[in-house]
Amino acid sequence: MGSKTLINVYTREHVSHYQQALTVKIAHIILSRGFAGTERSTVESCNTQCQDHEVLLILRKNQAKKSGAGIRDRLDPKVTVAEVSSRFFTRAAIQKILNQWQPDVAHAHLRRATRLLAKCNTSAARISTLHIGFNGPHFLAMDGVIAISPWQLNHIPAGFNGHIRWVRNSLEPHPKPNRGKIEELRGNMGAATGTYLIGGVGRLSRSKGWDLLIPAFKAAAIPEAKLCIIGEGSQEEKLKSLAGNSKNIVFLGYKTNVKDYYPAFDLFVCPSREEPMGRVVLEAMDAGVKVIASDIEGPRDMLEEFSGIMFKSDDIDSLTEALKHAYKTRNQATPQQDLSPHYADAVNRDMVSFYQETLSRLKK
Repeated sequence: MGSKTLINVYTREHVSHYQQALTVKIAHIILSRGFAGTERSTVESCNTQCQDHEVLLILRKNQAKKSGAGIRDRLDPKVTVAEVSSRFFTRAAIQKILNQWQPDVAHAHLRRATRLLAKCNTSAARISTLHIGFNGPHFLAMDGVIAISPWQLNHIPAGFNGHIRWVRNSLEPHPKPNRGKIEELRGNMGAATGTYLIGGVGRLSRSKGWDLLIPAFKAAAIPEAKLCIIGEGSQEEKLKSLAGNSKNIVFLGYKTNVKDYYPAFDLFVCPSREEPMGRVVLEAMDAGVKVIASDIEGPRDMLEEFSGIMFKSDDIDSLTEALKHAYKTRNQATPQQDLSPHYADAVNRDMVSFYQETLSRLKK
């Protein structure tokens, strides 16, 4: 008889020790749309955890955007999926699923999922990841909170009595395309031979700071340079207007194969005003690209752990000088970065250990 069958036969109290050593039933909850950093992180957690544990993902109906950016087609078949309405009786639907599935751990991602989980009646350990921050009283109802960057640990209220840990955001190392594919991608971005190609990836919103990068790029006046921004969002038309008639600024929209593009850049820029961790910075490092990032909390933690160029947040002049410096030092080799602490297997071991510690705390 297999271990899962044995666990299902006995009561939860009798098998708690064995379940910690063998399998954990984990229900992830995410109610956002699209496929940005939080969604990618959640998918990587599900896909890694389902190799050794039972994993359920609760998500909203019509989770994908019109561009096709979504979660479902990126999930391992071993992950069980349940959909709920995002507008009507959402909490009741989540409650019903938890009642039926009886997870050991219910893991919420982002504020709304956390708020609804806080209102559910469940014996599961309630966990929330601070993909943004401790931004609501419902986080106080969680049994455990995961920070994705060290700075967040200092912003958790002293009155929170749950378990706390910094767990690195995961990274699935991406195979580098061959030289021919890289040249093809550079051509798609309008980069000719000798072009200094500067790239940015992320949602087209004010928080991501593209309205800083565009004028800084113009002011830097780097010879034979081109700026390519990959992503979609509400500020697309405003940013295109800011770019004006410049043939050296390109918007590629959303790309399902965005990780292929990183190695095609000569420089990667993260100009964000708000960035809890900076997953795009990590992905650019994985591709071996030199990185410029704003000195806000998340990217600063990343560049203090690894290496890169920082500029003063929300400061066009500072970003302009950083671009000029990166270009002047373009022939210097990019340091080899050991990103293995962020690899999904290592992150998953840390996260499951956190689940088990939280479960043990609840049994005391």
